[in-house]
Amino acid sequence: MASFDPSVSAVRMPVAADAQIILISGLSGSGKSVAIKVLEDANFYCVDNLPTKFLPSLIRSLQNAGETRIGISIDARSGETVSDLPKLIKELRETGMDVRVMFLEANTEELVKRFSETRRKHPLAKHGHTLIESIAEERALLGELSELAHRIDTTDVRPNTLRAWVKDFLRLDQSRLTLYFQSFGFKHGAPQDADLVFDVRMLPNPYYDPAMRALTGQDEPVVKFLDANADAQKMLDDIQRFVFDWLPNFVRDNRSSLTVAIGCTGGQHRSVYMAEKLATRFTGDYQVLVRHRNR
Repeated sequence: MASFDPSVSAVRMPVAADAQIILISGLSGSGKSVAIKVLEDANFYCVDNLPTKFLPSLIRSLQNAGETRIGISIDARSGETVSDLPKLIKELRETGMDVRVMFLEANTEELVKRFSETRRKHPLAKHGHTLIESIAEERALLGELSELAHRIDTTDVRPNTLRAWVKDFLRLDQSRLTLYFQSFGFKHGAPQDADLVFDVRMLPNPYYDPAMRALTGQDEPVVKFLDANADAQKMLDDIQRFVFDWLPNFVRDNRSSLTVAIGCTGGQHRSVYMAEKLATRFTGDYQVLVRHRNR
């Protein structure tokens, strides 16, 4: 592999027509290693923990070597230079390169739990800094980058579910806005990656019918029960109208995705039903994916 020249600007780089660059970033302990492994399994050439300044020269070297599918993990371990990443991403995209950014995160309580279980030291831990202070510092350092990225909140998300979500991300047409409908349970906490959150806990709960307690909002008895409820249908219509009316504004804001989160108590019946129904209504006009966090 050719030696790296950090001074090389992305603007001066030759671009392979089919080049696809996936940048993975996020909070320490949020699941970045799971995501990079998915890329490796999908035959991406992957580099973990790359210092920010080497990004343009690494891509140039890999392209010269014939690599067109490249996965790179860059995070707070790069220090303050990670703040240069948004500018580098902009330069790469201006060359016509397909650069996608995935940002993984989780709530602080979950991250503390994960670090405690693995007994790992946080990469930003300094003399006198607590783990919670280090996590807060990392959030601030990566804040601007997260705004450019497709965000995934991995709180309460199993590794297999995360793997499936990363695979979905790889299949998307990045030239179109992707509309995510995500169900969740308020008792588990609202997802951090949601752009819009709707509360459907006021609707009748199938959980209290013993025949439907173990089912989900995808099962026919639950679907029929909520299909027949006037309030559920009005809520469905109202959410559809709100999202439809405001979607053009998100498109004009150059957003690559919009995550609509629907919450009920446990994330099993009503929210799952609503997410599935809304996805059906928007499919065709938009690129739509459904996620169920707590089903």
